[in-house]
Amino acid sequence: MSIIEIERCKQLILNVTINGELRQFSKEILLPELLKNLGVNERFIAIAYNGSVLRREEIGSVTLKDGDILELVRPVGGG
Repeated sequence: MSIIEIERCKQLILNVTINGELRQFSKEILLPELLKNLGVNERFIAIAYNGSVLRREEIGSVTLKDGDILELVRPVGGG
């Protein structure tokens, strides 16, 4: 493989950190698609995207980019 081909392959890999764990994807992915793939219902979690908490109406418009950081938090009842 040439250096150019290796660099092209690197550009095709999307690195996203989810709850502190690095995950790699082969293409850009919409946040709702990622949540579905993870088996997460977006109605029952809070999402921090690059340090900012997302409102429900913002979730559908987020396309994840290389280097993004997500924190997915599920509320737990108790007392």
